[in-house]
Amino acid sequence: MARRGGGQTYGFPIYCASWLPLAHILNPPPPVEEGDADAGAASSESPATPPPPPPLMAALGGGGGEGRSGVPNALVVAALDTSAGAAAAAALSPDPVLRMGTEEQVPYRMGVHPRGDGVLCAFPNGCRLFRWESQEGEGPDNIALRADQEALTELSDAGLQLAVSFSGEGSILATGGEDGHLRVFKWPSMDSILEEPDTKTSVKDLTFSSDEHFLAVNRSSGPCRVWDLKSAEVVSNLPREAGEIFGFCRFSNQTDNSQILFVTAMQGDYGKIISWNTTSWTRIGSNKITREAISAFAVSPDCTLLAIGTIEGSIIVLSSKNMRALVTVKKAHLGIITTLAFSQDSRTLLSTSFDSTARVTSIGSPKSRGISIWTMILVIILAILAYYYMQHKEDLLARFLH
Repeated sequence: MARRGGGQTYGFPIYCASWLPLAHILNPPPPVEEGDADAGAASSESPATPPPPPPLMAALGGGGGEGRSGVPNALVVAALDTSAGAAAAAALSPDPVLRMGTEEQVPYRMGVHPRGDGVLCAFPNGCRLFRWESQEGEGPDNIALRADQEALTELSDAGLQLAVSFSGEGSILATGGEDGHLRVFKWPSMDSILEEPDTKTSVKDLTFSSDEHFLAVNRSSGPCRVWDLKSAEVVSNLPREAGEIFGFCRFSNQTDNSQILFVTAMQGDYGKIISWNTTSWTRIGSNKITREAISAFAVSPDCTLLAIGTIEGSIIVLSSKNMRALVTVKKAHLGIITTLAFSQDSRTLLSTSFDSTARVTSIGSPKSRGISIWTMILVIILAILAYYYMQHKEDLLARFLH
């Protein structure tokens, strides 16, 4: 497949994507029988020398939908290409590790289980689960996917789910439908935790808090609703201000172990990020970020970064502390950005688009994201010298000529 504009193309519009928890996929923990204390103790022992981290791999889904457009519907797994060396820009490999056709059904949304249980894909008529399995040989180049026909019977005919997500530990699954139906299950038993039918407003986005206590849900209209998953009750309806239309929502941990809920919104011509206190559920910040409509949103695993993608194909990475833009890539894609996902070390951002490209943007280490005090001092000194020159340049020139 061809590389275009810093991104890799895979021959179909990409609707959904996620980095893979490759360490869990390649080395799943052995099952522990109930009451087998020795097995449990053995599984908790760490090896003397930890293995090197596996390469970054991403799953991508999309396609041309129904009909005879000639554009396939597929799931693709591709690894980060490191063969070009450090001097080249990071990119996914043009040669996928695996490619699986999905017949007439296009994967619109994706949820990758954080502990390696598989990939959940939302199709127009319902959801299907694909399990990881190894082909001959060992290593990331030999992984494969197979459809699990027995799983997700509760969602197999549920219609299109516009939001699907596993909680951080993978013990809860939540889905929100185009028909407005919210469903939350225990994983993997699929026992229902809560259910909210709603035929008036589609679910646009949902997110779990890191402690799996709260679930925030944004709909096509109305407030951002926050559920307490232990009581299955609504704890807050976060109101919109005049003209605001809520989009995406993500929880983020803070250095003092508290949490903030970030919600994106469009208000007139501006795309905003609003922050909410998760104890009082009061609005504590609102920042105008862009004049382009926001089409994707992500928070880094270390919670120091936010990223937005726009319908014009631009990417902005910001500090979650002060909303200062750290990286801006105008026209990173030729079309709407459909997905943003940070790698586990928070240094690499994956973005995908209707233009059939998957792009990798390097963010750098946390230390490299800020400006050191010495750099700031140098900038101030240079500014003072420039100001002095502009005020006295005629005198200085006269002295030089004499």
